[in-house]
Amino acid sequence: MTPTHKLTTLLAALTLATTPALTTPAHAATPPPATLATSGHPIDPRPDTAELTHHLHHLEKRSHGRIDVTEIGRTNQNRPIYNATLGTGPRRLLYITQQHGDEPLGTPAALEFLRHIGTGTTPWHHWIRSRLTIDIVVRANPDGSELDWRYNYGPHANPEYGHKGKGYDPNRYHAPDLHPDDNPVPESAAVQRTYAKTDPDIVVDYHMQGRYTDAHGREITASVMWPTHPDVDTEPTDLARQVSVAAANAMNASHPAANVSTYPGGNYRGIARNAYGLRGSGSVLIELSDIGPHAEQRQIRSALTAMTAIAQRFADGSLTRIDPRRANRIPPRGHPIPSDDRAPATGRADTLD
Repeated sequence: MTPTHKLTTLLAALTLATTPALTTPAHAATPPPATLATSGHPIDPRPDTAELTHHLHHLEKRSHGRIDVTEIGRTNQNRPIYNATLGTGPRRLLYITQQHGDEPLGTPAALEFLRHIGTGTTPWHHWIRSRLTIDIVVRANPDGSELDWRYNYGPHANPEYGHKGKGYDPNRYHAPDLHPDDNPVPESAAVQRTYAKTDPDIVVDYHMQGRYTDAHGREITASVMWPTHPDVDTEPTDLARQVSVAAANAMNASHPAANVSTYPGGNYRGIARNAYGLRGSGSVLIELSDIGPHAEQRQIRSALTAMTAIAQRFADGSLTRIDPRRANRIPPRGHPIPSDDRAPATGRADTLD
């Protein structure tokens, strides 16, 4: 499907969503409170591969068929890469978590999202699953997660993007002209194949960054960004800006300390944010700040809130009524927080997604 046709189809579907025959029941218009913030139970921020596998298959069983977990690839260390699908609606949404192995918090948020949306039984849960089909590549880089580094596992790699003797940077190998069969990064190839199979209208890629302040000295808790490659069409860029506004607003409302900025990402076409924008999707990066252990539960819940808000606003049609120019009001990310003033610096290579 061409980018123009993709956006035309999306707009037609969203128009249908507002017709009288499909009007949302009043009791289904707003998600239950427990969907936006978990019930308070501690969330494991770093489940290992075995635990993640257990959680996913437990959720699949508990959902009575509403969640479908499939293995979409294997890493160089033979670990499974999973995609979880829920919903039956015509609009398609793809979430990706943990392309960089040492950026973990999007993954537990995805598990919580699956638990709430996939196993919930309220009228709202039934409604949103009837409007959307949601795919989640839950932890795209299992080897990097186990090794606690950014890259995949590739001891023989001498990559243009990555680390010689360690591996490739998965978020540099999504370029539209790089065929999955020729992709040297199995993790990125698995995401490419999932994208080709599902043809999502929106892609949201969850990462983590270091610690920064805004222009007023207040700590940044998350950053967002849309495609910046100059060849991305206006329509997917505007959709990504609308998603960015929805995510930023939701995260800012999730906690008094929340403070969302834009992310100073690069224009390289192999970055998922740009690559899937080039292919016609509203493609967005969300970077959660690595504030420290004391804030991990809050950051996971912030990510969950953004996931839910994007899905809600996509399902009810309000997403495309956001003025894309509002994205320009999201303030820029400021200076790094010196490690002697705060927790030790992470050393994260986060200047280009």
